[in-house]
Amino acid sequence: MRRTVRLCALTTSLFVLTLGALLWGARPAAAQANGEKIVGGPYAVNVGPRSATVVWVIQKGEAAVGTEPGKMERTAPILRAESITLTALRPGLTYYYQSFPGEAGKGSFKTPPAGAARFQFVVYGDTRTRHDVHRTVVEGILKNANPDFVMHTGDLVADGGDTSQWPIFFDAERELLRKTAFFPALGNHERNAKNYFDYMDARPYYSFNWGSSHFTVINSDIENVGATDTEKDSFWKEQAQWLAADLRDAQSADFRFVFAHHPPETAVRRRQGENKQMTELEPMFEKYRVSAGFFGHDHNYQHYLKNGIHYFTTGGGGAPLYDVDTPPEGITVKVVSTENFVVVNVDGKTARVEARKPNGELLDSTELHQ
Repeated sequence: MRRTVRLCALTTSLFVLTLGALLWGARPAAAQANGEKIVGGPYAVNVGPRSATVVWVIQKGEAAVGTEPGKMERTAPILRAESITLTALRPGLTYYYQSFPGEAGKGSFKTPPAGAARFQFVVYGDTRTRHDVHRTVVEGILKNANPDFVMHTGDLVADGGDTSQWPIFFDAERELLRKTAFFPALGNHERNAKNYFDYMDARPYYSFNWGSSHFTVINSDIENVGATDTEKDSFWKEQAQWLAADLRDAQSADFRFVFAHHPPETAVRRRQGENKQMTELEPMFEKYRVSAGFFGHDHNYQHYLKNGIHYFTTGGGGAPLYDVDTPPEGITVKVVSTENFVVVNVDGKTARVEARKPNGELLDSTELHQ
């Protein structure tokens, strides 16, 4: 259920927004009586200079299934997303909110600054399995970075249609997501499921500006966008046309960053040649002067420099690691099979990209210039 709240003009950079009474009223007691509980959030998505959406996920029961009467072999929670869209915000401010009663309902986010500004974002992905490792990666981000927002390169969970997996994801991410804005890309393990779009208040592809940088997120999971080749081809053509227009219109930005799940280049031998659609986008990236691309899908860290464009794969968020056994010749900067996340610090016309292990150890660093 989505609600919209319009805020009056603000005169301070720190503003506490209390949503509890407005959204819940006497509901906590009623929710408890009905067996409902919060299993995800709060977290801020679709954060822009003038609006943002705060989401949390509620379990209202569970369903069971079995192969014999009276013998239920599997259960799955029944989940629903609650959200509120906040409007009349101002650029470059920090907003604090309380989405439901108690300390767990508190969170904060920053709105994008207008014009050139210093900021930091973190990129990571493939958090779908090895939940203890996923937690370690999140802890590493919290200890070694202070991002204005985070980008997820997809495969949040192993099966987006399985509701039992989402509370595990949200539990591991809780402390990170409650203090920053979250921008995800769709992975193949999301399986184009309605759950992903509901819980993330998401679109298949989108873009936004942060300061004087432009961010473009596309859906590379073509296999799940339609049942037929015609549907898949139609989606890809439509998205590619949108992407070209989006990058063309962003030529005045200091940096243009592209995000997707599937990488156009890979050192994983068995995956080479798989992502042809993404590889075919490279001339477009070059034409419209993309500064860097960030991807997942391969569970490791990879960095390439090809025709002036940096390509980073950061898929070490928890899924089983893959070997980097066949680095592409002539473009490879760094490849290593390890868990990782990437921190990007943008300062004017310089962006410093640092890849780190969960313990903070530096794997790779690069400076990008406008």
